[in-house]
Amino acid sequence: MPISIPAGVQVTLTGSHISVTGERGTLSRTLSPAMTVSSTDGVLTVARPTDSRVHRSLHGLTRTLVANMVEGVSRGYTREMDLVGVGFRAAKQGSDLVLTLGYSHPIRYSPPEGITIEVPVPTQIVISGADKETVGQVAAKIRSFRKPEPYKGKGVLYRGERLRRKAGKSGKAGKTK
Repeated sequence: MPISIPAGVQVTLTGSHISVTGERGTLSRTLSPAMTVSSTDGVLTVARPTDSRVHRSLHGLTRTLVANMVEGVSRGYTREMDLVGVGFRAAKQGSDLVLTLGYSHPIRYSPPEGITIEVPVPTQIVISGADKETVGQVAAKIRSFRKPEPYKGKGVLYRGERLRRKAGKSGKAGKTK
């Protein structure tokens, strides 16, 4: 499947190294040397040498990585999260994110280079950046501070995530002496 290069995006191929530059920044990655990436008429194509199982899987991986890089520098990626729980809130202090998640202390998180975190409402977090992998890792790290629990549904959830709720204890029914 060919990857179309949008206007304003520059792609530089050097052997197995690819560099993609756009309005949201520059992403570069070293791909598998077995795969061949070529650029013709504003379209990138990925080719594999044989139809072996390893080359077929590398072909799909390489194509997806390159497509994510092109989309990241042109449109970018965002991940939205919700804080569910009494007293759970988020705030920005400079570029750092300060989370109050029911612990005895606030949690301070500083995002890596190229990632911006916004807090439109104290119970919502929006993570955005050009690299899809890094945006997902930051979201997973923030979620790990207080994972959602199935009994009360409290924690840090991805927007639109549905929790499977469990029933609590049934009480002291049936205990007679």
